[in-house]
Order: sequence, then C-alpha cells, then structure tokens
Amino acid sequence: MARAGRSYDSRRRRKKVLKAAKGYFGGRRKLYTVAKHAVDKGLQYAYRDRRARKREFRRLWIIRINAAARLNGLTYSRFMSGLKRAEVELDRSVLANLAVNDPDAFVDLATLAKEHLDTATPA
Repeated sequence: MARAGRSYDSRRRRKKVLKAAKGYFGGRRKLYTVAKHAVDKGLQYAYRDRRARKREFRRLWIIRINAAARLNGLTYSRFMSGLKRAEVELDRSVLANLAVNDPDAFVDLATLAKEHLDTATPA
C-alpha cells in the first residue's frame, strides 16, 4: 500500500499559524512552536476581551452619566430612578452620549427625572 504524503497539510497548517503571527516580535513571528503558543494566547485574550470591552464601556457610560447628573443636582441612582418613573426608555449609551455632546438635552432629562422623583410617594 502506498505511503500517504502529508507534507502539504503540515505546510498549510504551519503557514496559517505563521501568517497569524505577523507583526509579532522575534521568535514569536519566525519559529513555528513559539508562534503557535503566541497565536493561541492571543486568541484567548481576544475572546476574553470581547466580553470585557462590553463591561468597560458600561462602566464608562455610568461614570459620564453620574458626572452630568451631579452637575444637575442628582446622583446617578436618583437620576436613573427618576427616568424610570417618567417612563423614559433611553439606554446608558445614549444617555452618556447626550451628557457629553448635548448638555441642554441632558438638563431637560434631569429636570424631568427630578419632577418624577418629587411626585413619587415616599416608601
């Protein structure tokens, strides 16, 4: 029975890894075994950080909303509670964008939140 030549598959696999390691420094770019470890670790970081990025952006939005709310005499939690009672359904991304780029609209939202906090029955 003829022997199976596997050099094509091996070469293709190695080329794929070394291509993914382009831009790495030293042996991490040139040596297959080192490049393989570097690429695997890079893919792990990429997977983890796609999820972490969502958390980081949410934290940033909350910080921006809190800063703008405090300029209008509210804390973040009181501001969000007032908006919820006023049935304003804007997400944190949009609120943070308004806080930075359109302070006048944010002042209107803060006023609305204050009004709905005042009318709420104390618990």
